[in-house]
Amino acid sequence: MAICPSGHTSRSADFCDLCGSAIGAAPSGVPGAGASGTPDGPGAPGTPGPSAAAGPNGGTPCPDCGLPGTDRFCEGCGYDFVAGGGRPTGELERPPGGPDPAPPTPSTPSAPSTPSTPSAPSTPSAPSAPLPSSGVPSQAEWTAVVEADREYFNAVLAEEGPDSGSLVFPPYAPRRRIPLSAEQVRIGRRSSTQPTPPEIDLREPPEDPGVSKVHAVLLGKSDGSWTLVDPGSTNRTYMNGSMDPIPLNTEVPLAEGDRIHVGAWTTITLTRGTTS
Repeated sequence: MAICPSGHTSRSADFCDLCGSAIGAAPSGVPGAGASGTPDGPGAPGTPGPSAAAGPNGGTPCPDCGLPGTDRFCEGCGYDFVAGGGRPTGELERPPGGPDPAPPTPSTPSAPSTPSTPSAPSTPSAPSAPLPSSGVPSQAEWTAVVEADREYFNAVLAEEGPDSGSLVFPPYAPRRRIPLSAEQVRIGRRSSTQPTPPEIDLREPPEDPGVSKVHAVLLGKSDGSWTLVDPGSTNRTYMNGSMDPIPLNTEVPLAEGDRIHVGAWTTITLTRGTTS
């Protein structure tokens, strides 16, 4: 077991499973700091930590991966403890095979039939009209455009958080397009304790230092729309240029063109249409 700067034992050797602090980093000691040594405001997206609303380690085990549950969504696999949904818990049983078919009975040859008179060719029928569209958009039509946002980064620096002086905007940050094809899309950063990485993994270059392991979750609805939930991230989640965080553990409806701000510089814009 590794020991984090706050004294917690952690199965992960890179970031603490309980508070999210980087293993081997010195404690921040900043008054009013969050679980990772940074405040819960947008100006301190330093070393990421777990959700600010996380409960004590050793909660209800996840039925899919076995990790203790501390928030609505499992940090290991994204299982939804509230809705009771998530990843499949096992393979479906194969239906038992039926009895072997009986051998075919040989048929008795019949007398030759009299050839019938050819009938007149039938008139081709008119093609049927296409069914009207239901108008409900498909989830596959939605795309998350992930990019490093200089404007949001400057707003974070303007808050003058304790870690703002050490933040440097990445010189090269290619834009990524991620189709929203699942019912649940996690925004976060992968860890060695997670069975599967988040669908939008912000540990990919340029790694955003202010993002929690499960920072926010996009939830697809049956009508094709999407909502956003912050299960309790350390540095909170913002939308559309506002520096007021969205409420924790509350589904926020999303529309095309909405911008989601997380971490130190990441903005995720929802678009619809082609993913090319």
